[in-house]
Amino acid sequence: MNSSIQTLRPARLLKARSICNSCRRELRRAASTQAAAQDAPEDLETSSFGVPPPSEQDAVKFDPLKSSKSRLYQLPSSRYQYRSPRFDRGPLAPHRPPPPTDPASRQFVPGPFSQSRLETTYHNTIAPDFMTMTYQHRPPGFRPVEKGPRLRSWEGDNPYFANRQLRGPRGGDVLRLLRKPITFRNVPMVERLTVHSYCKDVVYQGSGVLHVAGMALQEITGQRVQTHLSKHPESGWGLQKGKAIACTVNLKGEDMYHFLDKMINVVMPRIKDWRGVRATTGDNSGNISFGFEPDVVSTFPEIENNYDAYPPKMIPGMYVTVHTTARADKDARLLLEAMGVPFYGKIVD
Repeated sequence: MNSSIQTLRPARLLKARSICNSCRRELRRAASTQAAAQDAPEDLETSSFGVPPPSEQDAVKFDPLKSSKSRLYQLPSSRYQYRSPRFDRGPLAPHRPPPPTDPASRQFVPGPFSQSRLETTYHNTIAPDFMTMTYQHRPPGFRPVEKGPRLRSWEGDNPYFANRQLRGPRGGDVLRLLRKPITFRNVPMVERLTVHSYCKDVVYQGSGVLHVAGMALQEITGQRVQTHLSKHPESGWGLQKGKAIACTVNLKGEDMYHFLDKMINVVMPRIKDWRGVRATTGDNSGNISFGFEPDVVSTFPEIENNYDAYPPKMIPGMYVTVHTTARADKDARLLLEAMGVPFYGKIVD
């Protein structure tokens, strides 16, 4: 019994001490607020003077530069005067620029501060579903069948075959990039987007067509356009060398996802008698291209809400190229189909 009482006494003492300390803090806080309220003017609220403002003499004497110089140990100047090198001169250079994700880098761009709906859907739904659809079970100890070389050597006694380059595969098949099994490390995703508009009427109607096309693309994408000049003259078309005939916009990151979301969910469902993107499109490297007619471009919300600002006969058509990290066209089509892009026709891989 005595031992239990002795064990309870320290706990009660500690609780009583904590209560006394809290009471003392409250009393000090009340006393400071009352003193500040007595010094404050009557026409102002007393609750805003929890801490009295500094006097005029303290404000005049305050000199942060003098106080920093009076330190016993000065801070290193290079810490605040560092400027990353402009060019990367190789791995053996003594000074190399930091990565673009470093705030000290010249290429650093803060953000993203928000995530678009399509990007959120990709990371939460599309990427896991893509891995599930392309999963290949390989039990422990599995060894894939070794395939022969795709490039064949020249066989025979003909001296013409000596020191020649290897031949391509049989059947005239095009050599494509090797497709690795898809894991969580290489799930295909949209890397960047290119919106291109070629204005062939510049030759006949003047540069106003290109100005309207540039304004339309700039309004749709929210980025400044880049104009392209003709490299070769063509007398049959009346085309001169060095004349601006096309404009392009490259989109990445948040702007790319916003444009894709708007194009898939707003513009594509409003196209009449449109079967979708042809399933044979692609460049065998995971990049998909498709185009829109001028009447489809006018259905973008930015142009439709301000349609009177654009001459109807000068609204351009445009080509959209989706650059993905996929190594094959079928993976890129599967990714875009999961995002909502419709495809039609016979698929040829």
